[in-house]
Amino acid sequence: MVSFCKAISGPMAGLLAALALFLAPAAFAAGEEMSEQGGSEGATSRTEYVLAVSWQPGFCETRPQRKECESQTAERFDAINLSLHGLWPLRKSYCGVTAEVRAQDRKGSWLELPKLAMADDTAARLLIAMPGVQSGLDRHQWLRSGTCQSGSVDDYFSAQLRMLEELNRSAVGALFRQRIGSELDEATIKQAFDQSFGTGAGDRVRMRCQTVQGRSIITGLTIGLTGDVMKASSLAPLIQAAGPTEFKCAKGIADTAGRS
Repeated sequence: MVSFCKAISGPMAGLLAALALFLAPAAFAAGEEMSEQGGSEGATSRTEYVLAVSWQPGFCETRPQRKECESQTAERFDAINLSLHGLWPLRKSYCGVTAEVRAQDRKGSWLELPKLAMADDTAARLLIAMPGVQSGLDRHQWLRSGTCQSGSVDDYFSAQLRMLEELNRSAVGALFRQRIGSELDEATIKQAFDQSFGTGAGDRVRMRCQTVQGRSIITGLTIGLTGDVMKASSLAPLIQAAGPTEFKCAKGIADTAGRS
């Protein structure tokens, strides 16, 4: 196990809205924990990990003041591709992390955590694939989940980058790119997963949506995995080995970047 120390170098409506934006980072962290726990509900014990990917334009509808959302453009990678959120082992987190550091992370001010020590090439690729790096999401993900892996920071994020690249090259990535601004439903997304990763792969996927101004907006997907996630060369066997789960959000819009 790589330790954390080694790894990281009306008026009322307006008031409520302001409070929500002020609490956004902490709420985002809490939401991630709820999502992970929810990801195991309805799934068999075979599922060992969850790969979480974001549809960033939709996510940014819910967190417009996050740094990565303020800087998003229609031409940027995450405006037209699925982007990386994290890789979570189920039922364990913050491995070997002190209570003090854990509490600091849970405040949601992740840029106050020390910067991760990783190769320049990995850092450059991650900045594109995981826009949340601008808010310190990589530091949070390593602290919460990466510390529970046997590899280094580079190993942890390189594995996720491989998975994301394969996902965006697949029929799933093509579907989202082709349907930007349109509604996608459970059957269509599951079909794309089955086409790319084998029959039944879509049953290992859950979609996350949030209602914004009366519209159901897709914010991301969580994909069940089982196996050696650090060394696997393909997503298909990892997905097939996982247990089925509930899709949850039956349909939502793959939103356009910059839409209000």
